[in-house]
Parts: sequence; C-alpha cells; structure tokens
Amino acid sequence: MTTQKITIEPVTRIEGHAKVTINLNDDGTVEHAYFHVNEFRGFEKFCEGRMHFEMPSITPRICGICPVSHHLAAAKTCDQIEGAQPPRTATLLRDLMHMGQIIQSHGMHFFELAGPDLILGFDADPAIRNVVGLIQANPALALKAVNLRKYGQEIIRIVGGRKIHPNFAIPGGVNKALKSAERDTILAGIDESTATIQTGLAIMKDWAGKNSEDINKFAVFQTGYLSLVTGQGNLELYDGACKLIDANGQPLEQFDGRQYLDYIAEHVEDWSYLKFPYYKKMGWPNGVYRVGPLGRLNVAQKIDTPLANEELNIFKSLNGGKPVENTLYYHYARLIEALFGVERVRVLLDDPDILGQDILNTHRNFTGEGVGVIEAPRGTLFHHYWTNEKGQLERVNLIVATGHNNWAMSKAVDSVAKTYINGQATNGNGKGYQVKEGLLNRVEAAIRAYDPCLSCSTHAIGQMPMIVEMVDGAGQLVDRWQRD
Repeated sequence: MTTQKITIEPVTRIEGHAKVTINLNDDGTVEHAYFHVNEFRGFEKFCEGRMHFEMPSITPRICGICPVSHHLAAAKTCDQIEGAQPPRTATLLRDLMHMGQIIQSHGMHFFELAGPDLILGFDADPAIRNVVGLIQANPALALKAVNLRKYGQEIIRIVGGRKIHPNFAIPGGVNKALKSAERDTILAGIDESTATIQTGLAIMKDWAGKNSEDINKFAVFQTGYLSLVTGQGNLELYDGACKLIDANGQPLEQFDGRQYLDYIAEHVEDWSYLKFPYYKKMGWPNGVYRVGPLGRLNVAQKIDTPLANEELNIFKSLNGGKPVENTLYYHYARLIEALFGVERVRVLLDDPDILGQDILNTHRNFTGEGVGVIEAPRGTLFHHYWTNEKGQLERVNLIVATGHNNWAMSKAVDSVAKTYINGQATNGNGKGYQVKEGLLNRVEAAIRAYDPCLSCSTHAIGQMPMIVEMVDGAGQLVDRWQRD
C-alpha cells in the first residue's frame, strides 16, 4: 500500500524541465519511481506550412545546447528534398562544425553538470554541489573545463559564423568557405583541448576505481543499442548506416536511416509528454534500446583515431567484451567521444579539400520528402519532412536522442530509487518517511547520466490539456478546472 509520495522538482543540472515522483509503501520501501517530462514544445506541429528550406534556421531554436545537431539534421533532410548532394568540401565543413558541437556539449556535461557529483560527491552539501563549488574546490580544473567548452564553441563560430542558432548549412551545401587563417586558429587549440579531455578521463577512471560498488549497482540493466556506423562498423557521428544490436551485442538490423519507420515505433504513456521509441520487430517493451555515448561505443567495433580507439579498447573490456550496461559509464563513454572529436578535428583540417571553394550544389531534383539522420551528442537524431509540390511542409516527424532513451531513463530512476532508498528511509514520527537528500540526488544523477535535452524531445501532437487548481491559504484544494 502506497502511503507517501516524494516529489523531486525540478530535476537539476539538465536541459529542460522534469520531475520525479517516488511512491513509498507503508514500510518506507519504494513501490515505484516515475520520471515525468512535464514540458510541452510541439515543434512538429507548428512547423507545418513553413517552407522546407527554413528548417535549418527554425529547428536550432528547439534548444540552445544542441542547436548545431538540429541545424545539420535539418540541412541533410533538405538536401534530400531538393535532390542536391553537397560537394565534398561542404560535407567536410559540416562535419567540422559537428565536432565542435560534440566537444563543447560533452565537455560541459562531464565537468559542469555531472562533475559536481563525481568530484565533490553525491552526498556533498547541495549549496556547493554545483559548478560554483567545483570552481572553489579546483579553480585550475574549472578553468580548463571552461576553455574546453569555449574551444568547441569557437569551432562552431569560426566555421558557421555564430556560436548558437547557426544558418551555415543550406540545402545542397554551406554558405561560407573556411579561410586558411581560420583553419590555423582551430588547429592551434587542439593540443590544449586534448590534454583537458585526458585529464577528465583520468578523473573518471580514478573515480570509477574508488566507486566500483556504486557503478555495479547503479541502474545496471539490459537493453538493445542503436547508433550510426561507418561502412566498416566503426564509430560515426555525422553520416552512416543505422545499426541496432541486442543486449548481448549481436546485430539485429543495419539499415538506411531513410527507412527508420520500418524499424522504429513509438509508445505513449499518459504520465509523460515524451514518447517511448522501440524496435518494432521485438515489440513494446522488449524492443527498447539505448542511444548516445554508451550506445554508440557498444555498437562500434572501432574508432578511427588512435587515442580514442585506445580508450575504446579499455571500455570494451569493462564487461568482458559484451555491451557495457552500467548507466554511470555514460560519463566515461562521453569523454572518449570528446577525445575522438578533437582528433577528428585534426583529420578534417589536414584534408586539403577543407579549404576548397566548391561549397554548394546548385542543381536541383525536387523529391518532396527527406530524412536527415545525425548523431547528436545525446544520441541518434531523426528529422523527417514531407512537403507539397511548392515545398511547403505538410508533415514533420522528429525522433530526438533523448526520446530514444526515455524508457532507459525511467528504468534508471526506478532502479536507483529502489536500490538506494529501500532500507534507508526513516520514520518521521508520524510525518511519514524521510529520505536523505544525497539519496534523492542519486535518483537525479540517474537522469543526468543520460544528459537529457527535454526541450528537444517533447513533440506530442494535438491539444495540450490545461488544468487550473485553486487552493486556499492552508493549501487545501477549493476548486479545479480542466480543459482536455
């Protein structure tokens, strides 16, 4: 019998708005914990009627954290709608901008958002368990972290002309070539950024060595995994085939992202605005899978840059060559990808075509439909647009990285609550059970491990219900109105 409900609202150090409700039984154990995404955006619906070529400028407004991912996914979708394959130089420049996004986003999440838990401790005073406390505890490390994110942002600015909400990629290519001096500026920051990421890796490995008990009981569960791969099955973040593996690491599917609807469906629950994607052939919920850094490294056979591949080999050994299931290892995987990002920047800048002037395909073969797929920092991102003969959008479908991980985040919240709160809740002398703040922070950390972007991911179609409640000065409900 449920006797008490604990609400964590808002969930902190994530992008967007969410809450967690933990239902306690009368003995203080957890009956169930729910992860609620309680913000509504609806981008899919209000894009209808716009011209398709506006989408690379519209969709970055979904989020200020990962605008480049939406910008490039939208541009790739428009390439298909207009039947205009970008020239090689344009593709290299888009990939370079994308690496800037990977570096800044992964760097910020590890050091500024997850870092306070790992470096200061889950049970640290919440007044200092934040980026300000991190600065006070280790000013030198904090400065390196800020400079790492700045480097990623500068790549985006130099390549695309602005740090957020870019208008650089257009159907058929890009609108700005890279100058030799700009190339040299980016190259000059690679070594420092590499060193900072390696410092982060050392911190993560040291923490993992000291906290293996927590890692091995903190939301460890089986799922499938989905990501893009190269033709050789290696890590790919900008373009490639979609590969889905099962919980044992065995391949399930490898498919062109344009056929995603043949493989992925979405489940709906009435307690969240965020949908639950799953693999169609296995059904709901057997077909759930994870995306993002942990998913990508579980899927990838190799990384095509030496330092990151060396770390991948260590990562692969954590579970004897089988998929790594530990939620807290998302942080390790994220740093490995950041390391790949800076190495990939050097590879791209060393390509002589990066300074080419052939940046736009002006030939058009209008098709009216397109699917753009990219690996956003948080996971696989699908943009799908249908247009009329004039190029106006008639329908838009977005499956965002955080959406793919919705089941996993919900499972992680429930698992961590039951693992850490059961047996730890204390009776409050008739006032219900009390739970230490550090234990509740662990529940939040289960969500933070996935680095969710909730603004990106809530796109329910239809009328949003409105509920108005009137309460008196004592907090008692007086009246209630609801519009369905």
